[in-house]
Amino acid sequence: MVDFTGVRHVIVDIEGTTSASAFVYDVLFPYARERFAPWIDVHANETETAAVIASVGAEIGVGDPSHDQVVEALTEWTDADRKVTPLKTLQGLIWEQGFANGDLTSHFFPDAITALSDWHDAGLPISVYSSGSVLAQRNWYAHSPAGDLTPWMSDYYDTANAGPKRESSSYRAIAEAIDADPGSLLFCSDDVAELDAASQAGWQVVRVRRAGEPHAVEDSAYPEVNEMTDIHLA
Repeated sequence: MVDFTGVRHVIVDIEGTTSASAFVYDVLFPYARERFAPWIDVHANETETAAVIASVGAEIGVGDPSHDQVVEALTEWTDADRKVTPLKTLQGLIWEQGFANGDLTSHFFPDAITALSDWHDAGLPISVYSSGSVLAQRNWYAHSPAGDLTPWMSDYYDTANAGPKRESSSYRAIAEAIDADPGSLLFCSDDVAELDAASQAGWQVVRVRRAGEPHAVEDSAYPEVNEMTDIHLA
């Protein structure tokens, strides 16, 4: 059990923290990857997808990218796990459809659902900060194994509306958006570099170190837990 005082708002990561990274890499990424080409075939003239295509072109330095150029770039970014906004946006759109038609159900560690439920019941605001798009985050929480968890959540932050997760400026931006003293915010993540950035911005931080997760091998001096139910907020 790790005790924290003065916490007025909890912000949680997804991959490796509330949920298994393997589910994202082994289920969600392939699901979207297989659908890039047919999605663009069908939706290219729709506003959101057209904006993705234009953003891909800007990223690769092509003014009017072809269908194949867009799909190739998106595929390469997926395979390299690039945190590129047009990729995250399109993944979110494709996953939204997958969740809606029943193809997908998100993954949560049981202790994460228990902790989130307890914090919500105690009246503590909870937000998400993930590299996945806000759209993807909302659908993730709306289609959990325990049902729709979105009523528990106050807000959602991603690299588009807050900034990169390993930069302290992003955490200062979130604190400003929440209108909170940085010291009253607690960030839960498995990634030490993210915790470094949040700590530099004045946040309280806790490392969720789950066996088998990619970042579990990293060392740090931060308070850490193996399960989120071991986080005690006085």
